[in-house]
Amino acid sequence: MKRDKLIFKLLDEEQQRQEEGIELIASENFVSRQVMEAAGSVATNKYAEGLPGKRYYGGCQVVDEIETIAIERAKQLFNAEWVNVQPHSGAQANAAVMLAVLQPGDKILGFDLSHGGHLTHGSPVNFSGKLYEPHFYGVNKETGLVDYDQLKEVALREKPKLIIAGASAYSRDWDYEFIRKVADEVGALVLADISHPAGLIARGLLTDPLPHCHIVTTTTHKTLRGPRGGLIMMGKDFENPFGIKTPKGEIRMMSSLLDMAVFPGTQGGPLEHIIAAKAVAFGEALSENYMKYIVQVKKNADAMAEAFVKLGYQIISGGTDNHLMLIDLRNKNITGKAAENALVTADITVNKNMVPYDDKSPFVTSGIRVGTAAITTRGMKEKHMEHIVELIDAVITDPENEHSIKKIRKRVHKLMYDFPLYRDKDSE
Repeated sequence: MKRDKLIFKLLDEEQQRQEEGIELIASENFVSRQVMEAAGSVATNKYAEGLPGKRYYGGCQVVDEIETIAIERAKQLFNAEWVNVQPHSGAQANAAVMLAVLQPGDKILGFDLSHGGHLTHGSPVNFSGKLYEPHFYGVNKETGLVDYDQLKEVALREKPKLIIAGASAYSRDWDYEFIRKVADEVGALVLADISHPAGLIARGLLTDPLPHCHIVTTTTHKTLRGPRGGLIMMGKDFENPFGIKTPKGEIRMMSSLLDMAVFPGTQGGPLEHIIAAKAVAFGEALSENYMKYIVQVKKNADAMAEAFVKLGYQIISGGTDNHLMLIDLRNKNITGKAAENALVTADITVNKNMVPYDDKSPFVTSGIRVGTAAITTRGMKEKHMEHIVELIDAVITDPENEHSIKKIRKRVHKLMYDFPLYRDKDSE
């Protein structure tokens, strides 16, 4: 078969971009060679609708074993009682949960997207805001911290069926216990979406939501450092029948409702090659090497936040408890869009992001979001964070100076050469 030179040339260019640049997008990471190998394996050829041992296709005996290992490793990693590893993404994991526990028009209470929440937590442009009636809580304007009093006030007033905890651009830990108490008071379920801090939670560096939240979802590709995909988990809340009735009036286990909401509710055949890669990544995340890595991710985030503050940058909430930080650039007289574009020219990749109480549109924004998961995978430590922040500051301070940015780009390449990703430096 003739090799597709065009596509593989572009893939080579993408690898070069990743190798040479500083990757600070908080939702990105670099998988190991074995995770990538599993994701590109022969398991991509197998159709396997259903669950292990309960498939609608023959020839699933091998992928049944692979998926079972992925489930058991995820249970061990998160100390979960039940896991579904099939969601293709975090968004589809959340869609399945809502399909399982809600009816169209039911009220949900989520973290405001403009304050750092996620599209699937009730945004009006998303299925979650179109199929259900969304209500929101946000952060305190003065502190930048989640306003739990507002959460309780809205919950008591609206009595939602589902309260969602979690964010895509919030740098602090969560009080899941408080949210559960509020939910119990109004008769709501609690969904914790831990897509960003999942790796830190799994290894005990942040509060574990499973003892407090009915259902937990996550992606597998951010701090977990696995393939792009989703995961649904439960603790012990649903060991016994929950009492939700099917149209036939039967009592079903919540796990069955969630399984059915994934397939056939929102997906067809699972991506068994990606599930194989998830299994590999979960195995890696259980290792001592990963523990050292995720501790370093947090140390690097602390060091980076401190460096930004020293240079006069305003970090929402004043710092970070996890791997990321949201930076308000209004005191630097530059928009998030302009900052992102200038930094990308220097091969420093960030994403523009709205900040709480933003006065600019989502297409422009007043802030940027940065994270340390990917650069920590490259082997960087605290001492490198100040250097990276200095490079960022040099670009943001003079974003239209092409000559200066060109020089900064060369410095970026020189810095990253000493932290090879998939390139074997010794063989050159």
